[in-house]
Amino acid sequence: MITPFTADGRVDYEALGRMIDYVIEGGADYIVALGTTAETPTLYIQERAVVAMFIANQIRHRVPLVIGVGGNSTSEVLDQLREFDLRGADAILSVTPYYNKPSQEGLYQHFKVVSEHSPLPIILYNIAGRTGVNMTAETTLRIAADFPNIIGIKEASGNIGQIQEIIDRRREGFLVLSGDDGIAVDVMRRGGDGVISVAANAFPHRFMRCVNLAKTGDSPEAVYARGALAIRQKDYDGARRYLNEAKSLGLEQAAITLEQLGKNDINEYKYH
Repeated sequence: MITPFTADGRVDYEALGRMIDYVIEGGADYIVALGTTAETPTLYIQERAVVAMFIANQIRHRVPLVIGVGGNSTSEVLDQLREFDLRGADAILSVTPYYNKPSQEGLYQHFKVVSEHSPLPIILYNIAGRTGVNMTAETTLRIAADFPNIIGIKEASGNIGQIQEIIDRRREGFLVLSGDDGIAVDVMRRGGDGVISVAANAFPHRFMRCVNLAKTGDSPEAVYARGALAIRQKDYDGARRYLNEAKSLGLEQAAITLEQLGKNDINEYKYH
């Protein structure tokens, strides 16, 4: 979930309320607050606490709520766990400590302490491009095996091999969620459980349709959905590959969309 701001840099709660309703009405399965897309590092701790409370009150238990609780030190995360009102939340999303580049053992010890103090289930968040450190599959699997209240990971490393290893070796019930819209469908095809999406802020209904079709496997509609998502990501070569596959499987809409792409009529493209 994004954090809208006013022209003078304050959180725009009126716009945030509209965004929450829009995403829920668009079919989102759950909402994640105070993640990377929320520009959380730019918010004061007190602002984060108020935003978390506002979102929980706006959702009113219509969908589950995951609240981001993270920082570049273990003590900062524990402070947030104490200060945030988490009564309306169902889980927390906790990013690897950033900037300091902890070792793999350091990451393990960090999440060990967070696990011991969290009142809610925890979803790990690995996004090396933002934090400067990649949590390896081995470390993720070790954490998952040792701490039952750590229930999953948002994997945004972009490393399909690493993600596949976690999927293949995880304990039963441990969720693997794509943190990258562009590979979400591929991750789900490989056994992943879903995605924590950025694009769903803008077009939740369409994105959810892609995700739900991905769950159906390799049907013509699912293949077409991958092509539609590739267009959204401006990966036109990938889009043509998927659309040609869907066309070969007999989906008429794929042929129409391919024709539009052939005319470079991207702006007129409509995903049906």
